Amino acid sequence: MIGVFDSGYGGLTILRQFQSLLPGYDWLYLGDNARAPYGTRSFDIVYDFTRQAVDHLFREGCPLVILACNTASAKALRTIQQEVLPRHWPDRRVLGVIRPTVESVGSITKSRHVGLLATPGTVNSHSYQMEMAKLDPDITITEVACPMWVPIIENGEADGDGADWFVRKYIDRIMEADPLIDTILLGCTHYPLLLPKIRKYVPDHVRIVPQGEIVANSLADYLRRHPEIDSRCRKNGRVWFHTTENPEKFDTLAEMFLNEPVNAKKIIL
Repeated sequence: MIGVFDSGYGGLTILRQFQSLLPGYDWLYLGDNARAPYGTRSFDIVYDFTRQAVDHLFREGCPLVILACNTASAKALRTIQQEVLPRHWPDRRVLGVIRPTVESVGSITKSRHVGLLATPGTVNSHSYQMEMAKLDPDITITEVACPMWVPIIENGEADGDGADWFVRKYIDRIMEADPLIDTILLGCTHYPLLLPKIRKYVPDHVRIVPQGEIVANSLADYLRRHPEIDSRCRKNGRVWFHTTENPEKFDTLAEMFLNEPVNAKKIIL
């Protein structure tokens, strides 16, 4: 199985794109829902939680794990890749969602001014700015944290009238910070569920970029370039779900993200 990890439910939007592009593969999704959200937690806590999740997925037999969580990718990925894998899991790999997203931006923006809407944890890490400085230093990134968006989504209010005020608030803030922005990255995997409202308040000339399709294409390319990993991935077209929360609660909310029934197993990290 290919492991897909998120602190909560947002990574299901990435999983959905993986299944669409790579339908023959087996997947194991793990949501650390009991300890979510990660967005406001410290670097050390996010690293510890992410390390526990990655270890669990490896013990379940996953040769490859995708951190389908921007906060985990920002705060834990590099340390896991550089320190944990060589010592403890030398034959396994962990990938994130920030690098492939940044790699796609250069071909999208014309003004070279890009906005990032994300959790406080991702914004405070400045991971997008650092990756962009390496790849396209001429692109300016303006970051705005949206601390209310994930709670709105996970409480089933994404379609409610009350969400409009918070969506408009952060979009107005980022456009006021840099009126030259022509591309906005949704730097949290939950945010696609707010797309109808985001489109409502973003200026017509600004392109909105969710991560799902970008990350899925990047994974497909990675598997093509690494046949030694691809050959170890089971291909029966099946998917399993693990959660640290009540599985019935997970099933109900996950169905909202995937539009299909889910049957999760509770695990302890």
